[in-house]
Amino acid sequence: MSETDEGVPETDEELPETDEEWRERLTETEYRILREAGTEPKFSGEYLEVDEDGMFTCAGCGAALFDTDEQFDSGHGWPSFVDVVEEGNVETRLDTSHGMRRTEVVCATCGGHLGHVFDDGPEPTGKRYCINSAALDFEGDEED
Repeated sequence: MSETDEGVPETDEELPETDEEWRERLTETEYRILREAGTEPKFSGEYLEVDEDGMFTCAGCGAALFDTDEQFDSGHGWPSFVDVVEEGNVETRLDTSHGMRRTEVVCATCGGHLGHVFDDGPEPTGKRYCINSAALDFEGDEED
């Protein structure tokens, strides 16, 4: 993976350009979450508890997003992180759906919906990135 002049990570593979291509690339659940801003049921996600060191990447494009060192148990039902692996790898935008005002988190590379970020997390950031497992892939660190 490399970075553009704007500092946004690029993946080595071409991203789908059409809705049909996204549907072919992603599972039904991944598509609903990443492309339609859906969510998975509380406490159902595959990555809610990860005991292995490694990196969480975007299920849509493979961009590095979160490290297990930043993961914590928030008790809210979705994988939670205090920070992103690198500034610029995610973008935020206002989400007023469902009669709420929240901050949506999207992948800066492919624009896929990841979840939301809240200001009720632990130090040092005070942030809680509340992310859908289906929006993530996990790459464990290789042992030497």
